[in-house]
Amino acid sequence: MSDLLSASVLTVFIASIIVQTMPLVIASVGETIGEQSGVLNLGIEGVMLIGALAGYATAIWTGSAWLGMLGGLLGGVAANLLMLVLNTWLGLNQIVVGLAVTLIGEGLTSVLYLQAFSKSPQSIPPDSWRIPGLSDIPVIGPALFRQSGIFWVCILLLVVVAFLLSRTNWGLATRSAGQKPSSLDAAGGSVMVTRSQAVLLNGAFVGLGGAYLSILTTGTFTPFMTNGLGFLAIVITMLSRGKVGWIVLTSLLYGIAVAIKNPLQLIGVSIPADVFQMLPFVVVMITLVLFARSSVVPPALGAPYTRGAR
Repeated sequence: MSDLLSASVLTVFIASIIVQTMPLVIASVGETIGEQSGVLNLGIEGVMLIGALAGYATAIWTGSAWLGMLGGLLGGVAANLLMLVLNTWLGLNQIVVGLAVTLIGEGLTSVLYLQAFSKSPQSIPPDSWRIPGLSDIPVIGPALFRQSGIFWVCILLLVVVAFLLSRTNWGLATRSAGQKPSSLDAAGGSVMVTRSQAVLLNGAFVGLGGAYLSILTTGTFTPFMTNGLGFLAIVITMLSRGKVGWIVLTSLLYGIAVAIKNPLQLIGVSIPADVFQMLPFVVVMITLVLFARSSVVPPALGAPYTRGAR
């Protein structure tokens, strides 16, 4: 037990929680923007994979993790263009289109990776910023304040989204499009424009989460590497009731469940590898069972809107 509580082990444990949690948080925030506007993106798994591959490829070709994150963001936006046209503009079934996007993303990224990188796979070197003073704090300092600069930019983006959703007219319009789109229409707003913006922002954040996964969390890309992370983001979004703070707290449970493997092995706990792989999903499912009754989704979620229709 003393080994488990040593400073070095705790530092690695906390740092691992952070890198495992961030892709899920970023993707969940993107899903929240879409769902608050009334658009359900069941294609988030495929969009994350496209963002992950686009980010990884860009980082490898340019030698810059920052440009890689930008590539992942743009890849997510490009992937969501299909949902923008079919779901938002044409009003087709959001569930069917979302599942199609997932299948396309999984198949496309696997083929492209095998064609471009499988013969000579490369890893992206870790990047970290050392914040003077704060990084010297025992345990917390090395784990939190020696993260990549990308981490801090993503944190800033999450804070900005939380503010915009809760404190601005844009956030009010977005929530109105999901709560009662006819009211937004009657007030002079455009449901179509609002939902279109939300879908593109959804793609940007989901792609960014995928790029974070391949560039910072793993440092590489492998086919199907999200392993259900996108679907977990949908669950977390529905449990968090549109609150970014709750998204972070719920996602931390997943991060802890993933990161607990190494500390348990250090103290000699022998658990099959399959159990460790299953544990994060079990934790999220238990959370869903406990708090499903308190989850709230926008009434117009998944329903196409036609101006003037009753």
